[in-house]
Formats: sequence, structure tokens, C-alpha cells
Amino acid sequence: MIPGAAIAIDEDGSTDHRTAIATYDASFAFSNLRSAVTYHLTISAKGFADWTSPGIVLSPGQQMDLTDIKLKVGAVETTVSAVFSEQIALQQVRAEEKQRVLGIIPNFYVVYDKQFVQLTPKLKFQLAFRASTDVVSIAAAAFLAGVDQAADTPAYVQGAKGYGQRFGAAYAGATSDILIGGALLPTLLHQDPRYFYQGTGTKKSRALHALSAPFIARGDNGRWQPNYSSIGGDLAANALSNLYYPPTNRGAGLVFSNALITTGGRMANALAQEFLLHKITTKAKDQN
Repeated sequence: MIPGAAIAIDEDGSTDHRTAIATYDASFAFSNLRSAVTYHLTISAKGFADWTSPGIVLSPGQQMDLTDIKLKVGAVETTVSAVFSEQIALQQVRAEEKQRVLGIIPNFYVVYDKQFVQLTPKLKFQLAFRASTDVVSIAAAAFLAGVDQAADTPAYVQGAKGYGQRFGAAYAGATSDILIGGALLPTLLHQDPRYFYQGTGTKKSRALHALSAPFIARGDNGRWQPNYSSIGGDLAANALSNLYYPPTNRGAGLVFSNALITTGGRMANALAQEFLLHKITTKAKDQN
């Protein structure tokens, strides 16, 4: 039953052309047709392929009922543009590399895009290398070295030599943490090292989401799981500091205490990301 179908009837070898529209009950009729000539009936309807009858020849005074008219669903051409997940992930990383607090401080490890796309191992290392070699990251290590110099910690000598040692220790600690916790372990454990901005829901749910970030990570499969990468990265980076810190600043106790301090800093940073930094972070134009 296809009401509104268009019907046309044509006489072979003649310009006689008549049309009709199927009624609400899908019926139609033509009258006063000539006998002993051949007619062809064509029916068309939106979404269906045209139906053409075989030759119809009427006898004088004959009335013919056409049955078994069936229209087939028309062929639909569909164009699909496929974009590989690796391409989307690359676009996201490129956008994240433009994120800076107040347009200055790198904020590369925050995802504002609601569409989750896993990072390839190459992109994890690329993001870690970009963050650790950024001029602001190097300047931050230099600033921290000055603070440590004033506080006489770690127990290096004073003067230019001591400042250089403190700068090297500060930069080495930050870089090793980024490379291990942000690239190496996430690659081996198939986890995503980034913070996923929630932005919606109650303040309580957003706060819990932020505070859990150092302990809960999103796996490459999209599921939430224990954040072994972040915890392991903090412990490993502080353990490596035993190789270059003065003897008085070494030991398991300092490794764990410094790792706890780093974890506390991550929790504070996540809270800031959720409630403050997103407002003052410059983002790529195509980001939400």
C-alpha cells in the first residue's frame, strides 16, 4: 500500500501520455483507452525503484484489473568517511600541546574533549617529551633550584656549583617522573596518563573525581582502573634520586615521603584543574 505513488501510462508509437496519483487506498484507474494497441504502465514512488509493466493490449470494451504490482525499495548511495582512531588521538594531542594556563604555563595533560580516544605508545612518549622539554618546565626547575639553594636543601654545597647541582636534581626528578609515570609505565600497563576533565555534575562528584585522579586511571580500553602508572612513576622517580642526591638526602624513608608529597600535589592540581584552571587555560579553537 503506497498512497501518493505516481502512475503514468504510455501508448507505444504515440505521444499519448496520461498520469494519475494513487489514492489513500493506493488505487488508481485509467479510462477510455484504445483497443488493439500496446500500453506500458510506469509507477514511481519516493524511496522505491520504478516499476514498469509488460505490454498491455486491451480488447474492445475490456476492463482490466492489474494485480501483483510490487515496488522494490530503491538503492541508496551512502558515502562514509572513515577516520582512524590514531588520527583522532593525534589531533587531540596536538590540541593539548597548545593548552597553557594564562597562555604561559603548560597544561598538556588535561583532556577537555568528551570523546575518549586511546593514545598510541608513540603519542604517550611524544606528550611526555614535549612537556619535559618545554621552556617553562625548564624555567620552573631553575626557580625551584633557587628556592632549594636558599633553603640549603638538598645538602649540596653553596655557590654556583651547588645551584647547578640543585637545578640538575630538580630537572632530573621532574623529567624522570614525566617519562616514567607519563609514558613508560602507561605504555607497559596500557593506561592513559592524562587527567579527564569532568566539568559537569555536582561539586561533590567533581571533587571526588579530581581527588581520585592519582589513584584511578582510565585504561586504553576505556575502563577505569587503579592508577599504577602514576603511583609507580612517583616512586620510581624518587628512588632514582638516590643516585644523584647527597648521602644525607637518600634512603627509603625519603623516597616514600617525597612520593606522598608528590601524590598530594597531584590531588591539589586535579582539584585546581576541575574548578579553576579550565577557566584560565588557553585551548585550541576546535576544543569544547
